[in-house]
Amino acid sequence: MDLGMNGNIAVITGASAGIGLAVAHGLAAEGCDLLLCARDSQRLEQAAEAVRQRHGVRVVAVPADVGTRSDVDRVVEAISRNYGGADILINNAGTGSEETILDASDERWQHYWDLHVMAAVRLSRALAPMMRERGGGVILNNASICATQPLGHEPIYNVTKAALVMFSKCLANELIPFGIRVNALNAGLVRTQSWEDAAKRQTGDAGWESWLDTIAREQAPIGRFASPEEIADFMVFLCSARASYCVGSSYYVDGGWLNVVT
Repeated sequence: MDLGMNGNIAVITGASAGIGLAVAHGLAAEGCDLLLCARDSQRLEQAAEAVRQRHGVRVVAVPADVGTRSDVDRVVEAISRNYGGADILINNAGTGSEETILDASDERWQHYWDLHVMAAVRLSRALAPMMRERGGGVILNNASICATQPLGHEPIYNVTKAALVMFSKCLANELIPFGIRVNALNAGLVRTQSWEDAAKRQTGDAGWESWLDTIAREQAPIGRFASPEEIADFMVFLCSARASYCVGSSYYVDGGWLNVVT
């Protein structure tokens, strides 16, 4: 299926690995030029070069911690300087947390609030006027099933992802008159490095894959983790004109894990 995205400019945060890198490849395969950002400059440049070599599109890599206002400003400046604007924004930067509410400090709460919520607020606020000038665009916020169905060991992650979903809904209502579609994606179990690291902390180097398999069988009716590419495929679709009536919604890609009807 031709998604009609050739020549679009896409900005992806958290783009050096996992879902972010998978969606970078997915959009590049559709002919999008990219601006990728992530904190690890070496891994980011390696990812950017892999996308360039595989798909032949233009890729600008900007090392940045989008949880900080100054780095968001630097990313926006790079977008303006290199492309003059953007058509697609994927707010993907984020990571799991592990704490209890009673023990977590204000600083820990603020860190995740800035990373999961304010990064999306600041980038959306900066890029939406550019999208409006270009005739419209797409903002897609990568939230989590935890926004609705929380995991007990990461209350800060749950709360901030729930806030990101509500932000997506409010922003969608504000921007749709300008042809800018905003949605959120709530993924379930995805086989990323952070899950593998958590498994190894639980079991050591031996047995961690069996631990992940057990988690998948216990939680998701499909009985396995998703690959980052499976999530990215749906994200690419949501960014395309084929999803032109998809506005202000949260889409669950979770292998049946969600235990309520939404």
